[in-house]
Amino acid sequence: GGWGGTLCFPRIQGGDLCGEVVSVGAGVSGFERGMRVTCPINQPMPTAQNPMYFEALGSERDGAFAEFCCVSSAQLYDVSDAPLSDIEIGAMPCAFGTALNLLARAGVGEGDQVLITGGSGGVGLAAVQLARQRGAHVTAVSATTKANAVLEAGAERVISRDELPPQEQFSAVIDVVGGSAFSSLLEALRPGGRLATSGAIAGPVVSTDLRTVYLKDLTIFGCTYQSPENFAELVSLIRAGVVRPMVSQTYPLREIASAQSDFISKRYPGKLVLLP
Repeated sequence: GGWGGTLCFPRIQGGDLCGEVVSVGAGVSGFERGMRVTCPINQPMPTAQNPMYFEALGSERDGAFAEFCCVSSAQLYDVSDAPLSDIEIGAMPCAFGTALNLLARAGVGEGDQVLITGGSGGVGLAAVQLARQRGAHVTAVSATTKANAVLEAGAERVISRDELPPQEQFSAVIDVVGGSAFSSLLEALRPGGRLATSGAIAGPVVSTDLRTVYLKDLTIFGCTYQSPENFAELVSLIRAGVVRPMVSQTYPLREIASAQSDFISKRYPGKLVLLP
């Protein structure tokens, strides 16, 4: 099933997009043909019963691995005047939206010492860039072969995935990896520290000592729902041209199998983009 329950098939996948408006539905205002637009992957639709409800593009709704995509005008944002390319903007909704949400929930700001896991991935690189923009000092965890990309994004230090982070050195941790290293992330936090998590690529089941959490007065945030304000802030940054993704490769849509194979291999840092 998906976020909203049982999925209906067939379903077009793909959650990131930047496109041109080619048709506008009846009664829609604020958008016209030719405008360049983007939208969040997790599209907020809160209800009284579930204030965190959303539907995901490519899951509950047909997504962007296509030449055309139908999106509610309530979820669209005009980026016609942004100095970034279509390819750059198309690489940003999931990675930068997730990263911005993680940083906001963890309250990362000026002077924070932040540890970011998965530093060479799309979300990790976005989190490094956005954390530095907020005035934080960033240490990132990454494969050594991709360390230069992480440093270029703004990290002050990169530690390898096999290296334990120093204990009680960080005011915040942004984790998109999970797995067996999770307990060491809690140990890396100072008393009163905050950890925001939104991924479990290394494993969803973790083991830790609860005493580390309550004796150090730590706060853990689970982050999936993204508010409209979160994506609106990202769009403001895109339109100002103050953030840019790392796009390692592009592929014509017909080569989607090759793109997905490269994605799974983790051979490239940052993002891979399909071109319709």
